[in-house]
Amino acid sequence: MTFPCQSSFTTILSMQVLDHPAELRARLTASLSAGARVGFVPTMGALHAGHLALVEASRAQTDLTVMSIYINPAQFAAGEDFSRYPRDFDRDLSLAADAGVDILFKPDDEVMYPSGTDAQQVWVDPGALGDKLEGAHRPGHFRGVATVVAKLFNMVRPEAAFFGQKDAQQSIVIRRLVRDLALPVQIEVVPTVREDDGLALSSRNVYLSPEQRKEAPAIFRGLQAAGQAFDAGERRPRAIVDEVKAELGRGAPSASVEYVALTDYETLDPYPETVDTPALLSLAVRFGSTRLIDNIPLLP
Repeated sequence: MTFPCQSSFTTILSMQVLDHPAELRARLTASLSAGARVGFVPTMGALHAGHLALVEASRAQTDLTVMSIYINPAQFAAGEDFSRYPRDFDRDLSLAADAGVDILFKPDDEVMYPSGTDAQQVWVDPGALGDKLEGAHRPGHFRGVATVVAKLFNMVRPEAAFFGQKDAQQSIVIRRLVRDLALPVQIEVVPTVREDDGLALSSRNVYLSPEQRKEAPAIFRGLQAAGQAFDAGERRPRAIVDEVKAELGRGAPSASVEYVALTDYETLDPYPETVDTPALLSLAVRFGSTRLIDNIPLLP
């Protein structure tokens, strides 16, 4: 396969910066022939401590860490924030190098979608998993995610790839992608990194106004309250969800709740009566035009 773009090669500290798959494969082939185990951290840039935790996990478990930065247009629906998604590549470059990334792969649209997203014929369909929770509110989102991750896995060919718990549904979809397509990639999920007040780190937090930022920690407080009820023996789905909504109502009156859901962790199906399998308690809320998600696992 050939890609219609010119390659470039840069070294920042000991980190190589590549933008072409042929250069990437040449570098990785040399490492693999020496017996290196490759770890992969896919990102859309706007790096923060949550991304750096993924790098740390990769460095602990593998010999060479590749990070990608690509803002994937196919996972943004019409009217979403693709055009204003934070972009600061110089800052990302510095953070990645300082964190110990070995190779930073920054492909452009011509590499990832040679015919353009409108003309692309073949997509990775995530099935029913992609239509639930986030997928129900962002139609087509997980088709874009699954397709771009499959492309990146094909280019990087890692032994292990690292994702954050904050995007739990994404990691569930990717694990199923790997399983159903028999891809030789181990998927590792790293715990959510939070601010001191509990707010999950997100590239979109910068959009919050000072007042919204004061209210936003109610998201995690609600999840914690529900988790405590669960640990105390509560197994009724409605009662657990109501714990979250009550805290959001008290602590984040300006927030608009899109959903609070309690589902089976593997299938993402809701419970009819009793929580009796490993569960995912997840939510999405809006502060004005800023949409935040968070979740916690619940283990019976």
